[in-house]
Amino acid sequence: MEFLKDHIPPVRRSLLSVPADNRRALEKAPKLDCDGVIYDLEDSVAPEKKSEARDNLAQAFSQQPQSQQQRIVRINPLESEFGADDLKLVAKIKPDAVALPKVEHASEIAEVVDMLAQFAPVRPIALWAMIETPKGVLNASSIAAESKGLKCLVVGLNDLRKETGVLPQAGRAYLVPWLMQIVLAGRAYGVDVIDSVFNDFKDNAGFASECAQGRAMGFSGKMLIHPAQIEMANQHFGPDPQSLEEAEAIVSAFEQPEARSLNVINLNGKMIERLHLVQAKTLLAQAAMILERKRSR
Repeated sequence: MEFLKDHIPPVRRSLLSVPADNRRALEKAPKLDCDGVIYDLEDSVAPEKKSEARDNLAQAFSQQPQSQQQRIVRINPLESEFGADDLKLVAKIKPDAVALPKVEHASEIAEVVDMLAQFAPVRPIALWAMIETPKGVLNASSIAAESKGLKCLVVGLNDLRKETGVLPQAGRAYLVPWLMQIVLAGRAYGVDVIDSVFNDFKDNAGFASECAQGRAMGFSGKMLIHPAQIEMANQHFGPDPQSLEEAEAIVSAFEQPEARSLNVINLNGKMIERLHLVQAKTLLAQAAMILERKRSR
């Protein structure tokens, strides 16, 4: 798998949102089995605690060694009184990515890229865009297409429901068209896509159902609000034993001397193309990455 190493998509099954004003949560986060932590300076932090949250986050990053988790900081909107200070903090602590809330136009991404280049010109920081408004959904394609440095779209359904009046219902029937629009936009331009939070962390059945739906729709993972949701998200969005077995069979079949020059082979009655070989190798490589991280914890 070594030749695939630089081309393996990052594993983003579980992304836990942690309020930056909660010191205890900041201490616990690096020890959890989530693929990434979104350190939140925005919605979960009251205005009077914004400065304290930034100080907490700066201290946490200075004391915690870099882990195999992805570290993302969600800032306040740039037009708010807190956005510029948040971005200066991002440039100082250098997370893996900065998440922008309620993105509606590609120009908002470009503005952040320019500001970060001034604050931290040496190491570029990846951008994630939260799609949380009607305009954000309508413009998801142009945001994904035109935004340099953009690595991920993250759906925010709480704000989208609020702005559209769509009621929270099991199955998300009236939201599915918009969710698929965001998935399509991300996949069209090589940008990863993360499903929205599930608010009731005690409803295991409901959460499992929504994870299964999100995985079937093409999302790479799910944004979480509680550590209790990590294991289930990892299970649903991670490679399952059957998929790994099939991937190993595909790789093995193409390695046979008679198949090395073929673009299509017959495997147990199914027509398998070389594109399936690439997918199989990627899946196996991601599984290896997950296993390596578990062993290193």
